[in-house]
Amino acid sequence: MPERNGSPIDWPGVLAQHDRWLRTVLHARVGESQAVDEVMQEVALAAVRQAAPLADPAKVAPWLYRLAVRQALLYRRSCGRRRKLVANYAQQTSPMESDSRSPEPLAWLLADERQRLVREALDRLARGDREILLLKYSEDWSYHQLATHLGVSHSAAEARLHRARGRMRAVLVAMERVPAGS
Repeated sequence: MPERNGSPIDWPGVLAQHDRWLRTVLHARVGESQAVDEVMQEVALAAVRQAAPLADPAKVAPWLYRLAVRQALLYRRSCGRRRKLVANYAQQTSPMESDSRSPEPLAWLLADERQRLVREALDRLARGDREILLLKYSEDWSYHQLATHLGVSHSAAEARLHRARGRMRAVLVAMERVPAGS
């Protein structure tokens, strides 16, 4: 079992402590609520199976962040392969009726118009921008917490958040939902 300063790491405790914000990061990366649980399991398995012990216990949050991002990328890659296989299979079989997909779960959960607009704008942002905005505003994190968990300096966290806000405003203006002067 990996050790931290000579004592075993309590992975269930560490993962439980960081669960909420890791799920926010994963949701920003994979975009599907159902997939978050699956990827979170992969994160937990990868954390427990790690070969090298963590040298600095204070850096467990940035390490988990990088691990979560890597697992999200692996998940998205496997989904892409699966979609490609399904598309290839669909081309080989006879064409069927187009299935009418049920609306995205967030669309019917978010009754308020403002939330829908913000969600739509967030979906148009790059993953990194979406991630930092969700951590700041849905998790109510301070700049210090963002910097600590993302493994960057305080000023880098401020700069990333500032740029993400600007891009969010630009997307909303492009959607013609927010006056350009506000």
